[in-house]
Amino acid sequence: MPDLLDIRTPDFHSAMAALPPTPAPSPTLAADETYWSAVRALYRQSDALVNLENGYWGAMAEPVKSVFHYWIERVNHETTTLVRAQWSAIHDGLRERVAAAMGCAASEIELTRNATEALLALISGYNGVAPGDTVLYSDLDYPCGKDAMEWLRERRGVTPVRITIPEPEASQTDFRRRVIETYADALRAHPRTRLVLLSHVCFATGLVMPVAELSALAKEAGADVIVDAAHSWGALDFDVPSLDAPFAALNLHKWIGAPLGCGAVYVRRGRVGSIDPYLGDRTWPADDIRARVHTGSPNFAAWLALPAALELHERIGAHAKEARLRALRNAWVKPARALPGVRILTPDDPSMTAGITAFRLDGRTAKATSDALRERFGIFTVTRPGPDAGDVVRVTPAVFSRMSDAARLADALGVLAREPR
Repeated sequence: MPDLLDIRTPDFHSAMAALPPTPAPSPTLAADETYWSAVRALYRQSDALVNLENGYWGAMAEPVKSVFHYWIERVNHETTTLVRAQWSAIHDGLRERVAAAMGCAASEIELTRNATEALLALISGYNGVAPGDTVLYSDLDYPCGKDAMEWLRERRGVTPVRITIPEPEASQTDFRRRVIETYADALRAHPRTRLVLLSHVCFATGLVMPVAELSALAKEAGADVIVDAAHSWGALDFDVPSLDAPFAALNLHKWIGAPLGCGAVYVRRGRVGSIDPYLGDRTWPADDIRARVHTGSPNFAAWLALPAALELHERIGAHAKEARLRALRNAWVKPARALPGVRILTPDDPSMTAGITAFRLDGRTAKATSDALRERFGIFTVTRPGPDAGDVVRVTPAVFSRMSDAARLADALGVLAREPR
């Protein structure tokens, strides 16, 4: 439905015209403040606090927001006369646009309202296990994903196994190998493992898992992998097939910058039969991925804004976003590592870091630390549960964050770390 999916507002066109061309990858890209100031100008954010909690969802850029507002008005004006007559073709076009951005076929994806909906459909529908088999997950996986893996005991008669991912030491140089060995050891100890849940970017700590290597390990051991990519697509530069996993759940309303209510489920070609139709869905043929998740009526305006969000994302460049977010992370992590009692929960290996990173401060609870950052220093972070070693303070910059925001956090941590505890 190109005439509808290609609609852009005058504000969108003018913003795109003012944005400099996408810079080529270079060692200086992340520090090109002229370029990142132009990107920051696309967003309108509150200055009440320094917001370093941008992992919940991503703010829409103003030009994307203008397209979203266009569709809110039009959908509510034309209502069913637009949707009833044209939604099937619109939906097909949206799937094609999203799949092209993911690097896969449209038949391998379906749109969802978020990654959680996609993840739960995959876990609950996975039928490649039998009573007595093992399913494997870690302490760093998303809470509802962990709950769903445990629920498979009731659903499928399997034995869920939870493993603990080691936490990196400041001087450690072989952390990637340790993570891989943790999974390899678990697969050897549980030879009947048939399903592994992997987080690409762990929601609490920001650790980037070596998913392709872990998927290969699982495949060799006779297990399938479901990847939770809720926090990675758009923050890291990758194509979904490069994860080398048959199943994945993704968000478009985090780092892609689409409106809230946009996600996707991926099932590799030829593997849809491994996921049961959602609650016996008969709307679509049994071999169609669309039978594996049933969203009901979505936020039509949000989904119709997806092409605009993808266009802006591609114009900024996934490689550029990845570089900037990692540089913002490094700008506060490097000085924080030198502070007494600050424990950084991702290594400095760039293959295992993105924008998100969490920390703990010895002698303070995560909540007390986060509260102090907000109340005393005007910095907004969030506490996250999950890791077996305890709650963490999660720091998540955005592409519109300033290097001065990271410096302000580092300075605040310097004060807190030297206070009596």
